[in-house]
Amino acid sequence: MYFVFSWLSFLGSRVTPAIELSNVSKVYRRYGGRQFSTLKSALLQRSILRDLQPSETFPALTDVSFSVPKGSTYGVMGRNGSGKSTALKLVAGITKPTSGTVKVEGRISALIELGAGFHPEISGRENVFINGIMLGLTKREIQNRFDEIVDFAELREFIDAPVKTYSSGMYMRLGFAVAINVNPDVLLVDEVLAVGDEGFTHKCLDKFAEFKRSNKTILLVTHSLNLIERFCDEALWLDGGHAMSHGDPKRVVGAYLTKVEEGEERLLAATTARAVESASQGPTGQDGRDGQELSEQPADPTSNMFQATEGRWGSREVEITDVAFLDQAGHPSFVFHSGDPLAVRVKLHAAHPVDDFVFGIGLFNADGVCCYGTNTYLEEMQPQRLSGDAEMVFAIESLDLVEGTYKLDLAVHKVDGFPYDYHRLLYTFRVKSRVHDVGIYRPRHRWTFSPAVEFKKPLG
Repeated sequence: MYFVFSWLSFLGSRVTPAIELSNVSKVYRRYGGRQFSTLKSALLQRSILRDLQPSETFPALTDVSFSVPKGSTYGVMGRNGSGKSTALKLVAGITKPTSGTVKVEGRISALIELGAGFHPEISGRENVFINGIMLGLTKREIQNRFDEIVDFAELREFIDAPVKTYSSGMYMRLGFAVAINVNPDVLLVDEVLAVGDEGFTHKCLDKFAEFKRSNKTILLVTHSLNLIERFCDEALWLDGGHAMSHGDPKRVVGAYLTKVEEGEERLLAATTARAVESASQGPTGQDGRDGQELSEQPADPTSNMFQATEGRWGSREVEITDVAFLDQAGHPSFVFHSGDPLAVRVKLHAAHPVDDFVFGIGLFNADGVCCYGTNTYLEEMQPQRLSGDAEMVFAIESLDLVEGTYKLDLAVHKVDGFPYDYHRLLYTFRVKSRVHDVGIYRPRHRWTFSPAVEFKKPLG
């Protein structure tokens, strides 16, 4: 048994992959003042790229290697400008690597720039034949598949009209239908699932699933992390032209999301710091220290929640000195997941002891809509004494909000509303969720159905 397993493993290791990139780099020239007037002048200067300074070039890919086994679905992900589309164009043969090797086994169909070969002045019918021949089909093969192509594109009544009369969605659907019917060994897909309405998108996904069942090789470039997790056997994460991680899709997606959240953390921290600094250095009178303009501002986050104006004011007899969002481990954070616990820690300083004080908090979404607000007086906490340095923590056991950006109001004031220190919309945090539902509040819930109600199983 061990011998059979070892022999199968050996055979598997000898199988030629459908796609293989080995130490591939692609360097583009930046646009600049140094131009060649003719091809001859460029050739006479020996090299277009070799003599350029590093500042005059842009590395789209740097020493990237990956292998796609035959019959597998491989996902490539990353932010805009990470090199995803460049990698796909190298595999398609649209461009050549600056260094390294690219090997592809079998007939390729590339869903990259759909309808790139269409002529606007002639009919959809004629363009189907021209585009099909460009993709390697014979005229007889196109004739045999013509009805299937037209029906898939849902363009039966428009197929004899000039392509220039098509909407962008019709144009892209026809390009997709032609490319998908080439019956390739290797299918290259670059963000083409937005070529139609929701029904057409489902039809595209069903076609991909059919290709997968037929043991075709699929290389998929997409921003849809759910699609990569559901559809792909392996995944590659590119960032800045470098391969950051590859392997199990869930693990790679998790690493990518962690990196994205780190960037969001830094951005939100900087945004919040600037907002607090700007509000603290407002014009004289705006902070209320001279006793003016206090009546123009709401004293309490619960008093006027629907007129949100960013700023800071108050007498500062009691001053908010520091605000932090804390995660479950008690660490400062600006990015949370729906359902996570969140604690707002507020540090204060009272120059002199006070016995009249109320703590207030208000939560707003990015559109300025109040999600929630409360204060200690509303919750029947009677003040007694506040002196020196102090700390207040407002803890939320489960942050049941939909994905989005939220802002916080914080205030300490007298029972009659006179503000000591009011911070209006200065603190920003983000809620992440893999479920893209809508609204503000995400209640804990579950669905139940009778046996007569059935749903399709997820792809993959």
